[in-house]
Amino acid sequence: MLRLRSCCIVARLISPPSASSIPPLHRLLSTTVPVPANPGFAVEEYLVDTCGLTRAQALKASAKLSHLKSPAKPDAVLAFLAGLGLSAADVAALVARDPKFLCAGVETTLSPIVVELTGLGLSPSDIARLLTLAANTHFRNKSVVSKVGLLQECTLGVCDIGKLCTTLPRMLTANVEQIRAMVASAERLGVPRGSGMFRQALRSVAFLSEEKIAARTDYLKKTFRWSDAEVGIAV
Repeated sequence: MLRLRSCCIVARLISPPSASSIPPLHRLLSTTVPVPANPGFAVEEYLVDTCGLTRAQALKASAKLSHLKSPAKPDAVLAFLAGLGLSAADVAALVARDPKFLCAGVETTLSPIVVELTGLGLSPSDIARLLTLAANTHFRNKSVVSKVGLLQECTLGVCDIGKLCTTLPRMLTANVEQIRAMVASAERLGVPRGSGMFRQALRSVAFLSEEKIAARTDYLKKTFRWSDAEVGIAV
């Protein structure tokens, strides 16, 4: 009996291990070999090589993107901008002016805004133009849709809105109530919505207090003896 037990033990020791007793290779590797860390994302190089910034611009912009660990989100934003038809020069200017635009969520922020602007009748090229004018937190804020919609209510077309924002970029940085006040001031000058002069009237009264507007109109009336209608054209 003792001899039989000894034989069984010896046989167990010299027999090859079963497949189930051998740990899988990936388990061995995961437990015995440390996974090397991914190299850090070189933000400055990305800005130069992919976004077209100069070295000086990239150095300045990279300070605002130090939290980025991967090009995934910037790549998505660049693809989005390319889809709108922005040129490489436009993209470089946009990123240089607002580096954090590369961190915007395409699905959660940018695409919904484009959908709403398209619903207002803007084409991709129109939106691209507005984007180059308001390439900062103001475009990433959905209030830009309300501002464009309000200006359209004044019968301003996309071309007029683009020209207004080109000469007065702050129009897209103002809040909706400020724009409403500007519209009211322009109307008080005697320039009706829908007239060819309304865009110029808006530009003239933009960001001026009622006191300054009144002082300007009084000066024109007294100096040139103009009527309200003539002042409305000149202001």
